Amino acid sequence: MSAVAEAPASAASQTKLTRISEAVIRIAGNSQDGIQAIGGFLARLAGRSEQEVMTFMTIPSTISGGPSIFQVRIGSGEVLSPGDEADMLLAFYQHSYDEHIYSLKLGGVVLYDSDHVTPKEDHLNNYRHVGVAISGKTVEAIGGTGRDKGKNIFALGLLARIYDLDVPKLKKLIDERFGGKDPTVLQNAIACFEAGYSHQLQDLLRTYQFQHAELKGDHQVVMNGNEALAYGLIAAGVRFGAGYPITPWSDIMELLRRELPKYGGTFVQCEDEIASISMALGGSYGGRVSVTGSSGPGISLKTEALGWAIMAEMPLIVVDVQRGGPSTGMPTNVEQSDLNITCFGGHGDSPRVVIAPSGVEDCFYTAIEAVNVARKYSTPVIILTDQGIATRIEAFSEPDLKSVCQDITPDLSPVADHKPYDLQAADGVTRHVPPGTRIVSGKYPVVTGLEHDELGHPTGSPKLHVSMTAKRRNKLKKLAAELPVPQTYGPNEGQVLLVGWGSTSGPLREAVDRFRALGDAVSGLHIKYINPLPNGLDEIFKGFRHVFVVELNDEGLYGYGQFGAVLRARYCDPKIRGITKVDGLTWKVKEIMDRVHASLGTRGSNGKA
Repeated sequence: MSAVAEAPASAASQTKLTRISEAVIRIAGNSQDGIQAIGGFLARLAGRSEQEVMTFMTIPSTISGGPSIFQVRIGSGEVLSPGDEADMLLAFYQHSYDEHIYSLKLGGVVLYDSDHVTPKEDHLNNYRHVGVAISGKTVEAIGGTGRDKGKNIFALGLLARIYDLDVPKLKKLIDERFGGKDPTVLQNAIACFEAGYSHQLQDLLRTYQFQHAELKGDHQVVMNGNEALAYGLIAAGVRFGAGYPITPWSDIMELLRRELPKYGGTFVQCEDEIASISMALGGSYGGRVSVTGSSGPGISLKTEALGWAIMAEMPLIVVDVQRGGPSTGMPTNVEQSDLNITCFGGHGDSPRVVIAPSGVEDCFYTAIEAVNVARKYSTPVIILTDQGIATRIEAFSEPDLKSVCQDITPDLSPVADHKPYDLQAADGVTRHVPPGTRIVSGKYPVVTGLEHDELGHPTGSPKLHVSMTAKRRNKLKKLAAELPVPQTYGPNEGQVLLVGWGSTSGPLREAVDRFRALGDAVSGLHIKYINPLPNGLDEIFKGFRHVFVVELNDEGLYGYGQFGAVLRARYCDPKIRGITKVDGLTWKVKEIMDRVHASLGTRGSNGKA
C-alpha cells in the first residue's frame, strides 16, 4: 500500500463511521512540543465523558528536553493498563516515526506530520498512513505569529475529528488550560484546534466513535497519581510539610505548597533532604502528623532522621516516588527498586510501616490511611509509589469529601500524668501529648534519639533496651494482625499465582484475564501492605503450584527480585520466584505472559500454563 493521497472535500461524506469500545493512541514527538498536553486533554475529556482512561508517558531526563511519548487508552469499559499496542500513532518527527511505528497494531493508523516525516516503504503495507502538514498548517492557522507553536493543539483537532470527540468539552478544557494567560494565547489555541478539526483529512476510509459508556451515576474526577496523593494528604488533615525538589516527587511538593495555605497550613522548601525530614519531624512533634517526601537519592539522605523517628516513635509520613536507580539513575523512568531501602534502610533494628498504592485513585485513599496508621501506632509510614503511578492520568469517582476529610488538630487538654513509652500500656503503643499540654503531676516527658525509659529520658540499661526494642517491634506485629488479607483475583487455587505490588496491579490483572480466557489456571494477588505483611498470605500461596512475583527491579544476586526475596524470607517457600525487569518502562501484558511461559517452559500464548 502506498501513502494515502490528500482526499477531496467530498470524501468526508463517504467515510465509514465505526463504533469502537476503546482506543489506544500513542503521541510521539519532542517534549518541547506539548506532547503531554495533547494526552492530558484526551485523558481529561474521557474522564468528563464517563469513560475509563489510563495513560503512560516518557520524558527526557535532560533540561534541554528531547524525544517523548504520551500514550492514552480510552475505553467505554474497564481499563486496567495503558495498552500493549497502539491503534493510532501520531508522529511529529522522523525519529518519532522510526522508533514508534512498531508500537502499532498491524493495520493501525499512523498520522504523521508530512513536513518532517517521510514514511518508510517497508511499513506501507502493514499500517495505514495519513500525512498532514501539521507544522505548516499551524503556521497558516495563526498567521505565522507563533511559527509552529500550537501544532499540538492543531493535532488535537485532527484527533477530535477522527474519533468524533466532544468539541465543546475539549474547547472548555483548552480554555481552562490557557484562560489565565494573555488573551492572544487562548485565541491562538482555539484557532489551531478549529483549523485541525476542520482540516480535510486524507482518506482514512473510516472515522471512529466511542460507544456510550455505562453511566455510573456519580461524578468523575481526573488527575494523576501525584495529585491524588497530595489531595489525599490534605483530606487526611495534614497541614505541615517540608521537602526538597527531586523528580518525580516535586509535583507533590508544589501542589502542597500551593494548596496547604488555603487550609491554614504551610509547606516549606528546605535547603536539603536532611533539613526537610527534620523539619517535618518538628511538625509531627508539635502534635499534628506532617509529611516529607523524595525519590530514591533523597530517601537515602533522610534515612538517619528516619531512624530518629523510629526510636522516638514519632508519627510521620514519608512519600517515596520511585524512579530508576541507583544514584541519579534514570530520573524520568519507572522502577520499583526502593523497596529494600524503605523497608530496611538505616542502622539498628528500625521497624517502620511501608504501604504501596496500586493506582491513582488508591493514592488518594492510601494517603488518608497512612496518616491514620501513623497516628494510631505512633510510627513513621512510608508511602511507596513510583513514576508510573505519579504521572499516570486516570478517571475515578469523586470522593465523598464530607465523609473522608478529617481534622487532626492536637488536643491540648490537661492530663493527670503521662508516660509516652509506658511498657505496661494495654496495647503497647506509644502515645505522645503535644508540647504545651499541662501535665498535673509535673513529670514532663522528653523526646530523644537515644534509648530511653518510659518518660523518654536517656538510658543505657540493657534491660530497657531489650524491652523498648520489643515494644517498637510488637506494635507493628499488632498492625499486621489487623491488616486485611488481600483477595485473590480469580480462583483461590490453580497452577500459577501472579503476585504484584504498586503499579503492576493493572497489567497483572489483565494478564490473568487473558490467561483464563485461554483456559489457563492463573490467578492474581495484589499486596498493598509491604511492611509489615498482612497475616494469611501463606494460606493463599498453598493453593498454587507456582507463585511468580512480578515487579520492576533487578532479579538480584539470587534471582528473586526485591519483594520476591522478602516473601521467600518470610515464608521459606521455594515455589516463590521472581519475574522482573529494569528497562524503565511499565509492564506490558504480553511481557508478563511471555515471562510466565518462559518460566514454565511452555510455548507462549497457545501453551497451557
